Amino acid sequence: MIADLFEPPGASGTTGGAKNHSQMPAMPPTIDLAKLVQAIDTAPVYDVATVSPLEQAPALSEALGNTVLIKREDLQVVHSFKLRGAYNKLMRLPQELRAKGLVAASAGNHAQGVALAGQALGVATTIVMPTTTPPIKINAVRSRGAAVELTGDSYDDAAQAGMALAAERGQTFVPPYDDFDVIAGQGTVGKEILEQADGHIDAIYVPVGGGGLMAGVAAWVQAHSPETEIVAVEPNDAACLTRALEVGVPVRLEQVGIFADGVAVRQVGTLPFEIARNHVARCVNVGSDAICAAIRDIYEANRSVAEPAGALALAGLRADVEARGLRGKTLVAIESGSNINFDRLRFVAERTALGAHQEALLAVTMPEVAGSFPQFCRLVGKRNVTEFNYRYADADEAHVFVGIALQGGAQEKAEVLAALEQGGYGVIDLSDNEMAKVHLRHLVGGRVPGLEDELLLRFEFPERPGALMQFLDRVGGRWNISLFHYRNHGAASGRVLAGIQVPPAERAEFHDSLAQIGYPMWDETDNPAFRLFL
Repeated sequence: MIADLFEPPGASGTTGGAKNHSQMPAMPPTIDLAKLVQAIDTAPVYDVATVSPLEQAPALSEALGNTVLIKREDLQVVHSFKLRGAYNKLMRLPQELRAKGLVAASAGNHAQGVALAGQALGVATTIVMPTTTPPIKINAVRSRGAAVELTGDSYDDAAQAGMALAAERGQTFVPPYDDFDVIAGQGTVGKEILEQADGHIDAIYVPVGGGGLMAGVAAWVQAHSPETEIVAVEPNDAACLTRALEVGVPVRLEQVGIFADGVAVRQVGTLPFEIARNHVARCVNVGSDAICAAIRDIYEANRSVAEPAGALALAGLRADVEARGLRGKTLVAIESGSNINFDRLRFVAERTALGAHQEALLAVTMPEVAGSFPQFCRLVGKRNVTEFNYRYADADEAHVFVGIALQGGAQEKAEVLAALEQGGYGVIDLSDNEMAKVHLRHLVGGRVPGLEDELLLRFEFPERPGALMQFLDRVGGRWNISLFHYRNHGAASGRVLAGIQVPPAERAEFHDSLAQIGYPMWDETDNPAFRLFL
């Protein structure tokens, strides 16, 4: 979805600048923008960072009808922009504090940035990381000479432990985004973009997690090119800045999606929010499928493989162009990093076609009679069928899970749906149905008659030993598990679909047990795909 300009309550229209935030609840000034711009200009980041290229994407530009430029922060030595802010923070610390050592918390890019900065300056550094952090990232941090301590299942757990450890040791905790010097270091990305651009830039799309990169880029660009829009891009399941701008203050999200783990932050930083409310033109929110399609776009443009957070800005650029009908503009997307786990590429490739509107997933109901399948194929025409899943379940009707390749995007999908409906087939579009995309297309269909009181629940389990047993100890010994499907996606959390038989009288107790486990959960019992196929 596009969360276009955030208007004050009662305002109308969807055009204008972020200056419309002026009627939001007042916040005390905490940051001097003139000093921040000066700090960006003098940040000594090039001791460790390079001036990353600003590259044209000709094919993508032609396809979108705009000049698209990609800022290649994936080419930094740690494959992300994070070393800029980390090094600037360390350089600004008094020598006596550096000598005591540093602590940081991160599951990835910030960890590597702090470790590199500490190594360059000869500072003892400890990085606290969640136990779910993939070994490739742990090893990358250790290779920079930093000590690693593993604790908790999430960044929040690691951050709390890291701050406690720093206080116990009398050391400095290096925050990932809500810090003046960190923001100033990240702002050098914006400075480079304006220096490298050949002419006017209409908009810069910036990925947002905690907001440090966005804040630094916005501060510099608005000071030197105020007509250039800063567009903040977030995953639609981790849109902490979007939510903060809606209510007027930073708020903590109850849970966030973990696909774009580099921006999976529950609450935007206070300092970044202050800058965003005055200098960000709009927020754009995109889903995982759109991010996967942007990963492919980047690969086709420059043969690099971006991490999900690294492709987020380009996904937002594409969504904004399509939603607003932009043409003839010069647009920049920051490719913020490429620290992707190899195992995740399977998931990315699987979801790319859906994100680019080049595949439709459909549930089709057809008569259980000879000739139904050939007639279905005639209606589909010469389009490729990417998959066709069927299992006998009913004497009168067949329920088929089918994937169809598309060349003409959403318009062609509408044509396919209309043709099937006119041909007498019942059709449900499952292209945006998360349960169907993650689980159903990999399950053998089949409904079980007489299975009573079954709930269908989707979970995210932390990828650590004991996570399944913790679930089974709470649930499996009391209630019958009637279905269980798990797929590894190379992420910090595993995605699980479970059918569990729970009598109505016991459901309050059942949900209390799930709440004690604390795993993110979605109830899919009323999902039409469940009713048709499982």
